[in-house]
Amino acid sequence: MNLIAAVDKNWAIGYQNKLLTSIPEDMKFFRQTTTGKVVVMGRKTLESFPGKKPLKNRTNIVLTKNPSYQAEGVIVVHNEDELREELKKYDSEDIFVIGGESIYRQFLDECDKAYITKIEYAYTADAYFPNLDEKEEWKITAESEEHTCFDLEYFFLTYEKNA
Repeated sequence: MNLIAAVDKNWAIGYQNKLLTSIPEDMKFFRQTTTGKVVVMGRKTLESFPGKKPLKNRTNIVLTKNPSYQAEGVIVVHNEDELREELKKYDSEDIFVIGGESIYRQFLDECDKAYITKIEYAYTADAYFPNLDEKEEWKITAESEEHTCFDLEYFFLTYEKNA
């Protein structure tokens, strides 16, 4: 399984259920990387999307503890066991965990690769991604040149977990 996220220099990912910033090239990278794949998210992540609608051209799986939760165009699961059972239907390399914070933390250990857009700025935030730089088992295996969006500098990094 894979993780994909945009983080600031403190590994923050969001504030008040919104992304910290919107970088067109990062959005394009996310779309290209996940289109045709399976995306796993929590309920609040789905509800943060425009119109609270699932992402187009992907299999959207939402993990929520709410037993009566329903949303159009998504597969709803209610616990980790149910999610793992659903994910058996797909190739592990085609599965992307896309947030939020608690979902990233729950499934970090089950993932082998993380696609991280690292933004060289510190935002006000209330949601964080686990700091992979502090985890011995995770190593950067690919790093882009520096990119800029207005005055923001950012990098596309690929982390892989040691076997």
